[in-house]
Amino acid sequence: MLKVQNISFAYDTKPVLQNISFTITPGQHIALIGASGCGKSTLLKVIYGLLHVEEGSLFWNGKQLMGPNYNLVPGEENMKYLSQGFELQPYRSVEENIGQYLSSFEPELKSGRVNELLEIVEMVDFAKTKVENLSGGQKQRVALAKALAKRPELLLLDEPFGNIDNFRRSSLRRNLFRYLNRNKITSITATHDKTDILSFTDETIVIKHGKIIAQKNTISLYQNPTDYYTASLFGEVNQIPKSYLTGIENDKDTILLYPHEIKASTKSHLKARVKNSYFKGSHYLIEAVFNNTVLFFEHHTAMKAPETIGIQFSKSIAK
Repeated sequence: MLKVQNISFAYDTKPVLQNISFTITPGQHIALIGASGCGKSTLLKVIYGLLHVEEGSLFWNGKQLMGPNYNLVPGEENMKYLSQGFELQPYRSVEENIGQYLSSFEPELKSGRVNELLEIVEMVDFAKTKVENLSGGQKQRVALAKALAKRPELLLLDEPFGNIDNFRRSSLRRNLFRYLNRNKITSITATHDKTDILSFTDETIVIKHGKIIAQKNTISLYQNPTDYYTASLFGEVNQIPKSYLTGIENDKDTILLYPHEIKASTKSHLKARVKNSYFKGSHYLIEAVFNNTVLFFEHHTAMKAPETIGIQFSKSIAK
């Protein structure tokens, strides 16, 4: 179990993390989301032991983690941190990089382990290729396999799929989290991509300006975001004043709606004017103006500006 208690950290005098506290149970998969510069990567480095904190404390399975000021070699033995820098040896082959820290006393066992990891990251055909000849996405996959090689108890992932082609990203996510679940490996993933987390993480921690503003079951947080900032981290979101719907001028509340929660309706008395249509493959994203507020919603066909249409909302405005 990982326990983070009142962690604060600053680069020189600039605070980056402020009073961070949370607990992760064994086998959990946690997402860290937040705007660029909010402190996600810094928090992973603090947990792994690359950065020392003067305020707060960390515990792994009841043992306090002392940080780089007390450890000769930075980093915790039972953890692995996958950074955005890969940290591979360019002149060695893919299989040599993956097996770098595996024991060579049992070559067959080591070879089997390396082959297993090559299959997980879909790099079997590149086993003998030198890392210097790989693309950025391929290097990221090799770095992931290398991080898994010694079966860490806690895996810390910093934008783990950022350089990987879209067509391969989905299968790699499934392979990775299937492996983590099978081996009961706990993980924390810092990401900007909602598809990295919605299907695979149990809880999501939202960070804003170095502080945790929400920690909740991932599905519940997505379906009922606590504020506009949180909702926007999951994609396009509409913030609509309730007064537009209730007619009560002093109603200062707003409702948050994702594009799929707004529909065109010929029966609705609520009218919007179409501005643009954007093809998204399975649907069109319609940009429209509703009571001087720009909103986005999904529709199965394109709409032409400046057509006026009726719209309806899937959430109750009484909330």
